[in-house]
Amino acid sequence: MFLDSDLLMSALRALTPILLAALGGALCERAGVFNIGLEGMMLMGCFTAVATSWFTGSPWLGVLAAALAAAAYSLILAVGAVTLRGDAVVLGVAMNLLAVGLTSFLLRTVFGVQGTFDDPSLAGLPLVGGFSPLAYLAWAAVGVSALLLSRHVWGLRLRGVGEAPDAAATLGVSPARYKYAAVLVSGVLCGLAGAQLALGNVTLFSENMTAGRGWIAVVAVMLGRALPLGVLLAALLFGLAEAAGFRLQGLGMPQQATDAAPYVVTLVALFLSTAQRRRRTARTTGNARTTGVAP
Repeated sequence: MFLDSDLLMSALRALTPILLAALGGALCERAGVFNIGLEGMMLMGCFTAVATSWFTGSPWLGVLAAALAAAAYSLILAVGAVTLRGDAVVLGVAMNLLAVGLTSFLLRTVFGVQGTFDDPSLAGLPLVGGFSPLAYLAWAAVGVSALLLSRHVWGLRLRGVGEAPDAAATLGVSPARYKYAAVLVSGVLCGLAGAQLALGNVTLFSENMTAGRGWIAVVAVMLGRALPLGVLLAALLFGLAEAAGFRLQGLGMPQQATDAAPYVVTLVALFLSTAQRRRRTARTTGNARTTGVAP
């Protein structure tokens, strides 16, 4: 049977890194910073988690180091986009490219290998009920971020900074401070996503092992409209696509075809979402014209 509990478990494991990174991207989006550097932050988290876990023997120190390293790496976006008012898209692309080259260089320098570092002594995260503790943290983060953005004064101010920064400034709220905080939190979440990918889903590091998951997280933010629940549903969709790809590969389909499954789903979801928004906009405009009210 194709659809079974094992497929669901695999999908839930696959969605965890995407969900953590997408929640970070959603916070940035709410603060008015379009963060497409999620891929690079995740990749830095992957390498730091593996390197720290291997040198210390503690996967939890690896998780902590991954969160701190990705947060420090996110400062490139914070300083460039917020302080220097640079283009966030250009900075994000540059961060992704830099992370690929930097981690490949460090892989050769630190471990003396090329391609993949896989050592039996590398300690991975423990499993609780079939999932790593970071998976439960990701699910809890959905509820926490939803309450934060809708109920807590910090979340309300963050939304205000993203929607009307000048108005927020007149009320004594510092837009730069909240934007910095959102970017740094996104860095922490991306670091945790990288640690989950490298020490939870597998126990190794390979060059460019994020393989586009950061970009999928960006799409999840867009599909979920930067709402925590919407981001969760989008991440679940991509997790199911990845798990289905692995299942089809086990049934004999070519690896190239199954590896493309999450990205095909991403393109289809983007197309359907864009078409739906255009229909909604056209319907609103038509109703406004009919009633004689400006849209």
